[in-house]
Amino acid sequence: MPPIAAPAARTRTRAGRRPVPAARRHQAPGGGDGFRSPPTRLGDALARAAPALLGYLAVRLLGLAVLAKWAHLKGHGVWTTLATSWDSHWYLGIAGHGYDQVLGTQLNHNNLAFFPLYPVVVKACAAVTPGSLASVGLVVAVVSSACAAWGVFAVGDRLYGRRTGTVLAILWGSLPVAVVQWMGYTESLFTALAAWSLYCVLTGRWVAAGTLAALAGLTRPTGIAVAAAVSLAALATLWRSGFTRRPLVGALLAPLGWFGYVAWVGARLDRWDGYFAVQKLWGNQWDGGADTLRELRTLLVYDRSPALFLVVVSLVLIMSGVLFLLCLADRQPLVLLIFTAMLLAVVLGSGGVYFPRARFLIPGFPLLLPLALSLSRARRHVAALLTVAAALSSAWLGAYMLLVWPGPP
Repeated sequence: MPPIAAPAARTRTRAGRRPVPAARRHQAPGGGDGFRSPPTRLGDALARAAPALLGYLAVRLLGLAVLAKWAHLKGHGVWTTLATSWDSHWYLGIAGHGYDQVLGTQLNHNNLAFFPLYPVVVKACAAVTPGSLASVGLVVAVVSSACAAWGVFAVGDRLYGRRTGTVLAILWGSLPVAVVQWMGYTESLFTALAAWSLYCVLTGRWVAAGTLAALAGLTRPTGIAVAAAVSLAALATLWRSGFTRRPLVGALLAPLGWFGYVAWVGARLDRWDGYFAVQKLWGNQWDGGADTLRELRTLLVYDRSPALFLVVVSLVLIMSGVLFLLCLADRQPLVLLIFTAMLLAVVLGSGGVYFPRARFLIPGFPLLLPLALSLSRARRHVAALLTVAAALSSAWLGAYMLLVWPGPP
């Protein structure tokens, strides 16, 4: 099979780069299809990602401006809303005082439900900077969001070219609950680790992929999705290409973070199921999606006046399922399909509180690839109009979620 032509020689359409037919693609590690070689220099990679990063920054600054104006009209402070509200308070408590040592009761819950990497990073940075824990936590989230947007772009660029990668990063910043990306939450840090781990699989950097997956497993419960994606993709590569050391190392490294924290919680509480007991305390148990279906039916069929935010959450969950089917139809690389399938299984298959599930799906950026690909092929004025509409709706919904909706995001 002849190699793919260099980027300058590829056929282009008016809407952008045309994906290479499946029969002519290189098979990339992890089931991916390589369309170009990754940049070899950091400066070159940053220059290539600059339009995506600037577009992402513009979208989030728009969201911040709308939030600031709305907060001013309501007499609220923006900094407090972003840095210290809801789950941010739990992470700051861990950074300042550490973890609980007993299981406790459902009345006071338990901070062992929150994974340790984000509060550890916040505490370490606060130790060498003059800012408070809350300020540092917000800065860590914002910087992580830029790294995440870069990683999201890198995956899209690797598969379908620069224009699709740019649109993908902007769409990720325009999600209905994307305001959380600039809050003292873990979604941005987790997405950054997940995106770059998946990118490393697509480019054959197995040890880096496993290391990043292990760190993702120390960041959120859904880190198990990154670990499964990297490990299974590595095993598929070993099955297809024969034994090589690096994929095996990556497969072994990937789950260490998630399983390590779960084991540590068990040891701290002196019971093998300690972590799962903590999750049960919070009302989170895997039920195969029964609770999700029940909530969807109640909100969309029986509730005559459902809260707007809950309707948005329900639509996000439904669209995520539809987009996953489109990803399957597009034959995305194996590592991306495993990641999104596991993420959906954890988020949709768990019981407990319903309203944060749209936020839990923020790291599932590969689900946006079919939309990004379609927009990158559309006429420029159509793509621009739809992108601006997504950014404006995200800005309004983000402010509504933090200033009108009475619960956590």
